[in-house]
Amino acid sequence: MMAGQPGRGSETGDTAGRPRRVLIAGGGTGGHLMPALAIAEAMRSAGWRVAMVGAERGVEAVVLPTRDLAYTLLPFEPIYRRQWWRNLRWPWLALRILRQVGGLLDRERPDLVMGTGGYVSGPVVWLAARRRIPTAILEQDALPGLATRWLAGRVDRVFLGAPEAAPHLRPGSATEVVVTGSPILRPTPERRPAARARFGLLDDRPVVLITGGSQGSLAINELVAGWLELAEGTLGDRLTILWITGRNTGDRFRRWQAPPAVQVIEFLDPMADGYAVADLVVGRAGMMTIAEISAWGLASILIPLPSAAADHQSKNAAALAAAGAAIHLPQAGLDPMRFGEMITGLLGDPTRLTGLRTAALRRGRPEALTTIADHLRALASRQPTFSNS
Repeated sequence: MMAGQPGRGSETGDTAGRPRRVLIAGGGTGGHLMPALAIAEAMRSAGWRVAMVGAERGVEAVVLPTRDLAYTLLPFEPIYRRQWWRNLRWPWLALRILRQVGGLLDRERPDLVMGTGGYVSGPVVWLAARRRIPTAILEQDALPGLATRWLAGRVDRVFLGAPEAAPHLRPGSATEVVVTGSPILRPTPERRPAARARFGLLDDRPVVLITGGSQGSLAINELVAGWLELAEGTLGDRLTILWITGRNTGDRFRRWQAPPAVQVIEFLDPMADGYAVADLVVGRAGMMTIAEISAWGLASILIPLPSAAADHQSKNAAALAAAGAAIHLPQAGLDPMRFGEMITGLLGDPTRLTGLRTAALRRGRPEALTTIADHLRALASRQPTFSNS
């Protein structure tokens, strides 16, 4: 167990003279951790004391020590779908985790417990609900995960990133389900001139932003490399490619660097600079990516990660495609020629591009973070019962 230092910010007190406290459980992957951090900052800005809970084996073990937030790491593990025999140790592990979560709730005495999905949030939110502490969870995907389906009947609020998730849930009689969108930073289109200067964009050629996420996607990177090889250096006359390969993979694809037409970037920070100049985005179909693309009103081609749990990225991409807000392009059977033809064909069809952008904006919810924070503050106005029952 590790603990950081309490976060900055003035803490407002409740009627008993103690500061309002929220415990946020989320992690395992960046898709669960980043929303947790966004909500944490929003609540801290409102004067709350924030404490985070994550997994010793998750990405949060690296990220949380760099943030000025109180945190605890516990030995959470996922449910293994393929290596099922690894689940045999779960009864012993569950008892150990619940004892540690119980001790954490006793120490923190939170007014509110929030879960942002994944195996990290399940035990924390479940035990908090049993103690009658106000609880809420966030589900970003169109197909809810196991933890969300399990908790939906036990919590006070369920925040959804996509309306398509609602029919898959069985909320409790007192549970309020709210479609908020995913908590992201608001789009900042005013940064476009500075972003264009950053990338050395001097003309009106369309810009294609290609990304496989922070860790990159070898499959997408190889498609891009194959497409560039087929084009034999002629793409630079027609468009600009901002190709985010992911950390530690840039060297493998560096030979395709030909700025400003083809720019090979390992990691783009802030990502908003890429969105600000992009005419088309090509990427995976995680809900944080989709939420950002939609809020920015960008046309996109989504290539879901085939190995994603329960194939949830395909469900996300299908939902966006059904709404006319993206093109769903399955990875299976995809080759560089078809990949390139899809991109150039779309860029050559202004009517279709405009339709995708308009539909994306309709799906976008840039106010999601504010909405969620408002709901959480209202929910916590019910005084929790600090009971061990």
